[in-house]
Amino acid sequence: MITVHNIHKAYGAKSVLSGVSAQFPAQRVTSLIGPNGAGKTTLLMMIARLLEPTQGDILIGGRFPYSRGALTPEDHRAIDEAIAFLSLEALRGTYIDEISGGQRQMAFLAMTIAQQTNVLLLDEPLNNLDMKHAVQIMRALRRLCDEHGRTVILVIHDINFAANYSDHIVALKGGMVRFCGPVVEAVTETRLQELYGLDFEIVRSERGCVCNYFNPSGELK
Repeated sequence: MITVHNIHKAYGAKSVLSGVSAQFPAQRVTSLIGPNGAGKTTLLMMIARLLEPTQGDILIGGRFPYSRGALTPEDHRAIDEAIAFLSLEALRGTYIDEISGGQRQMAFLAMTIAQQTNVLLLDEPLNNLDMKHAVQIMRALRRLCDEHGRTVILVIHDINFAANYSDHIVALKGGMVRFCGPVVEAVTETRLQELYGLDFEIVRSERGCVCNYFNPSGELK
């Protein structure tokens, strides 16, 4: 479990996060959602210890990846397992600048998996990906949680991916938490309308949940 309590972050007179408290359950996929400028990436960076909060506490279980020099046989085994897990054998030995954007994201995810950290923190991992590669990334994250007990926290803008692959949602707007809890309670028409200022229609079926906000003549709130 990762817990943030009464987090504030300010740059001079500009407040980015204000009184943020939330829980991120262990061995679950948690999506940070909300409009641009809500403070999602700032919160993720503080959980990763890349930024210090102006005020508040962050309690983190587990360890973070590190390196102390040359790769060991154990490191090589971890790399092989990460490549196999993501079915990237065909790209082994290929330079990162020689592969497509979607393949590059998969390679970066493999690097993260190979670190064998219990917690994966990802900032918009679906950015600029086509639908197939986005599904591959989210399925891999889901498997890491379900089959290997990893804790996954990601910033994501696609509400449909968040709705269908997450266990837990932390919704931010204006630097404050508007909701923190199970995905089924977060993904409602009322909550999403309040969060994004759009009219939503949510359709649930055996294949999953579709959050429809496409309305050419709808009012922007």
